[in-house]
Amino acid sequence: MSATTSSPATGRRPSGLGESRGQRIRRLLSSRAASLAAVVIAVLWTIPTAGLFISSLRPEDNIRATGWWSANPSEFTVETYNYVLYSSGQGGGLVRNLINTVVITIPGVLIPVTFAAMAAYALSWIEFRGRNLFYISIFALQVVPLQMALIPLLSFFSRGLSIGDFTIMPSWDLDGVNTIVQVWIAHSIFGLPLAVFLLHNFMRELPGDVMEAARIDGASHSQVFRKVVLPLITPALASIGIFQFLWVWNDFLVGRTFGGGEATRPLTAVLGDMAGTWGFGWTRLPAAAFIAIIVPLLVFLLLQRYFVRGLLAGSVKG
Repeated sequence: MSATTSSPATGRRPSGLGESRGQRIRRLLSSRAASLAAVVIAVLWTIPTAGLFISSLRPEDNIRATGWWSANPSEFTVETYNYVLYSSGQGGGLVRNLINTVVITIPGVLIPVTFAAMAAYALSWIEFRGRNLFYISIFALQVVPLQMALIPLLSFFSRGLSIGDFTIMPSWDLDGVNTIVQVWIAHSIFGLPLAVFLLHNFMRELPGDVMEAARIDGASHSQVFRKVVLPLITPALASIGIFQFLWVWNDFLVGRTFGGGEATRPLTAVLGDMAGTWGFGWTRLPAAAFIAIIVPLLVFLLLQRYFVRGLLAGSVKG
């Protein structure tokens, strides 16, 4: 009898015999020990967030006196939330910065995901000279650190682009609320390489027979992209959109560099000042930080189904 046959007594195959590497990994990850380890990690990961939330509901005097683990629920109040959102004092009025973050984030997600989807389709299903070189160049851009591009891009916005006396691109000369346009473009530039790379890998797994059938029926590339490809890549678009949303929403460096003055400051810039060297609002920081957490948490919970499908899509063939 071979090692892969079932046991006569139980009718089941002996554990570990005849299993592939993938089957062994799945069996280990679904074991009780792995489930217990996942629960422990989840609890440890949640403790700081729970402490942040409890501290955000405590009065300022209590925060200064004792730790969050000794909090009394009867003393909880939303006074700190009212202050950081609507007060005109130091560390307050964050509702304006929250709106700035929303205004920055929505185009900062839609613009790169839209262009990345079109570029990935062209690189996957349209034949043209230099396609592979173009794709390799996009892939190589992921290696360039974000910090190295900040100063050249800021110089481009403020001074334009010129060679000698010949001006290739004039300066943008944006000020006030118009500087948000610079933040949109900066986030789109920095988010495009990874989005194109991931969507290209996903689109290459789509069945070529479907594309060929649509082309035989007379569909143009734009029609194939809108009516065939987009419905099939919805999970991947949702996954990349969530990643880009979290990146833009939590960004501090790009918003601080290109965001301009007080009128366009994102929420993260204010949080950075509150937690900075002088720490002028550290007792109000838990409430302000939890306000910044709520929106991305809701987005993830609402799109979690698409997010998981997008991560698993293309990982298993057949």
